[in-house]
Amino acid sequence: MGTSDVNANSSSSSLVKEFLHKCGGVAVIDGGFATELERHGADLNDPLWSAKCLLTDPHLVRAVHLDYLEAGADIILSSSYQATIQGFKAKGYSIEESESLLKRSVEIACEARDVYYNRCRESSADHSTDGKVLKQRPILVAASVGSYGAYLADGSEYSGEYGDAVDLNFLKDFHRRRVQLLADSGADLIAFETVPNKLEAQAFVELLKEEDIKTPAWLSFNSKDGVNVVSGDSLSECAAIGESCEKVLAVGINCTPPRFILDLILSIKQVTTKPILIYPNSGESYDGIRKEWSNTGVTDEDFVPYVNKWCEAGASLVGGCCRTTPNTIRAIHKSLSGKRTV
Repeated sequence: MGTSDVNANSSSSSLVKEFLHKCGGVAVIDGGFATELERHGADLNDPLWSAKCLLTDPHLVRAVHLDYLEAGADIILSSSYQATIQGFKAKGYSIEESESLLKRSVEIACEARDVYYNRCRESSADHSTDGKVLKQRPILVAASVGSYGAYLADGSEYSGEYGDAVDLNFLKDFHRRRVQLLADSGADLIAFETVPNKLEAQAFVELLKEEDIKTPAWLSFNSKDGVNVVSGDSLSECAAIGESCEKVLAVGINCTPPRFILDLILSIKQVTTKPILIYPNSGESYDGIRKEWSNTGVTDEDFVPYVNKWCEAGASLVGGCCRTTPNTIRAIHKSLSGKRTV
């Protein structure tokens, strides 16, 4: 289901409600992107991280999107999390080239969706013999917008500590043009991801209003203690910012260890009536200085029991973030298949 399949005048809430209804009550979000790009052979040792492949290996970006669609994802996120005009300019690209690359991130995701639908039409069954999910179903493309900390590429999206010089107006000005471009790129929605503090959440919400953004959005925070967002700001207060904005269609948590998610869902439920989205990382910890993941994460087999509990607690959009894979998403899809109402 692209934008054309949804009434263009529908409110944000009706879009997601209609989509979830068509998905049987629960939708599956894709998983970690950078890990999969590296598995396909990409070198991401760069401040642009996964956005580097928009420049060097766009075919790999498309391949990863397809991997997740064939694993059962109903929502795929563009490879623009760490793609910013400022970041591209620092690499020597013009403003025009930088803006074109941002739009290209969404175009590639939409192309992958088209290729997937073609494969579904060519298949005689919903599942092929090699275990791929080939099923005509609603699929949304979300334009990923990472936090200011993601642009800094120093791990500060995991602390939310931007310094006193970074205020509300600074953050709005930093994100403004990128949000405008991605809103007009053909994406079905905008995914504000790994939001580490209340200030940046407020900046995103005010941008949606100030620029009269028509494309609906979701707002997703991260936590390292299962109580607050990573900056120490109250999760309830952060989620309430999303609840207050009619252009925000869902609120939730990403890139957070699975063991914290259940309590976070219960906290969010107290302040929002909107769908709750959950896409945790594998449970490993990230060293922003060394740019390495450490410790042992949750296996795909152990991830699934968590998912069932999250959905019972109120989550209706579920997937994975860093270090999760198409195998993780396939396991989630399989687990939820029997619980969906269609």
